[in-house]
Order: sequence, then structure tokens, then C-alpha cells
Amino acid sequence: MLVFPFAKINLGLQVLRKRPDSYHDIRSTLFPIPLRDALEAVVDNNLPPGEVKFESTGLPVPGDPKSNLCLKAVEHIRQQRELPGLRMHLHKAIPTGAGLGGGSSDGAHTLLLLNQLLALGFTAEELHAMAARLGSDCPFFLKELPQFAEGRGERLSPAEVDLKNHWLVLVNPGIHVSTAEVFQGMQLASAHADLEEVLKAPLAAWQTTVVNDLEPIVSAKHPAIGAIKAELLKQGAVYAAMSGSGSSVFGIFAEEPSGIVFPVEYSSWVFEL
Repeated sequence: MLVFPFAKINLGLQVLRKRPDSYHDIRSTLFPIPLRDALEAVVDNNLPPGEVKFESTGLPVPGDPKSNLCLKAVEHIRQQRELPGLRMHLHKAIPTGAGLGGGSSDGAHTLLLLNQLLALGFTAEELHAMAARLGSDCPFFLKELPQFAEGRGERLSPAEVDLKNHWLVLVNPGIHVSTAEVFQGMQLASAHADLEEVLKAPLAAWQTTVVNDLEPIVSAKHPAIGAIKAELLKQGAVYAAMSGSGSSVFGIFAEEPSGIVFPVEYSSWVFEL
């Protein structure tokens, strides 16, 4: 069985306060985009029950393979259900450490995939709880819909954001950004606008009101991010911002963009929304 974990962008990201558990309370609107990994799982009766053979191709995934969220998702399931022998194959197309949620999406889709493939019978609420234990934004990826995120990012509600008939240019300069390090280095703003309300305004008004609190910190350390944003706005983006903790930057265009050129070492995509 094959699924296609999707990426996301953040339409605004407000960091409200530090929590006793060392996480931060945030507000953000998470918007799904059509950049996808591919994740396959099949039952292999030649493997002992519960054994999982996992391989990854495509873009490299740094770090210990045992820390991969796909395998962590399998462990969450294994604690509650008996599993047959499985073979899993992940093909990475979403860059890691890029503010696009690729790893979180892979983990969440592992839960969905095995629940359906093996008829495990987990409810939507149980899947959400397991996804929240995997990572703060993992629950978002259980549904491919715009959602307003609060708390650590796990408290979700539908977001009324419609970008149909717009185009998205996504640029990743290949800079790996540590989310934990960015949060450690930030100064909290004293006040924030109501993000849900400012997103109801016309798109042309977003540039000064729909703000990512992490963007100035990351841009100061990595000037390429600010340069990409400036170029997208120069080329006609109605709104441009860094996604998540970076380093990906996106621009939303009212018409199909053309002639935008970035350095060859950058990765870039154009999507109709």
C-alpha cells in the first residue's frame, strides 16, 4: 500500500510563551501544499512477526535512522497492537530541516498507512493522540486541510483560508535549521494580532500583518533567507514569508509566475494552489 505524505507552509507563526515543559505555545495556520514524499508498506510473511525492514531513498535524511519518525510511529502502534512482518520504503522529496514538516508528515502517514493496511481499528482520536506524541505538528498531517494550530501545535481547528486560483513559489536554499536552536535564541513579542482575524483580510494586506516570529532570528543568521523573500516580492509575490523555523521561503502569486531565477544550488518549485 502506498501513500504520499504532503508538506506544509505556515501562514503566520506567533510564539506566545514558554511552557513549563520547555516547549512554546504557538499560534499558526498550517496550509498543505502539493510537495510530497512517497511511503509504502507491505506485509512480508517471511519476516518474523513484528519485524520491520525499513529503507529510505531520495533526499538524504540526517541523523540516526532509528530516530526516523516512521519507525517511531511503528513503535507507538506496536505498543498497542501485534504486527506482522513488514517492509517499508520511504522516498524523500521534501527537504529535511526546511520548515515544511516532511518528517512529521512521514510519521503521521505511517500511522494512517498501517491503520488502514492492517485494519487495526484505531479511531481518529487515537491516531491524533499517537501523532501528538510523535511531534508537535504531526497531528496536522492526518488531514490534508488548512488548520489553525495552537498549544504546541497539536490543538487544531479548521482554518478558513482559500488560496484557490493562486500560485505558490517555494524556495529552499539547502540550509538545515534546528528548530530547537531557533526557539532558544528568540525574544518573545509583547503582543500579537489576532491571527485568525488578520487572515480574513485580503491577501494584499498580509505582508505587514501575517508575521512569522521566527523569521527575523533565522534571517539574521542566514541572510540568504531574507534575500529570497525580497526577490519573491520583487518578482510580484502578493505575500512572501519563511515557513516554520526555515529555511524554506515561499511566495504567493495572483498569476502564474515566470522568469524567476535562483542560484542553481537552491531547490525551487512552482505549484498551482
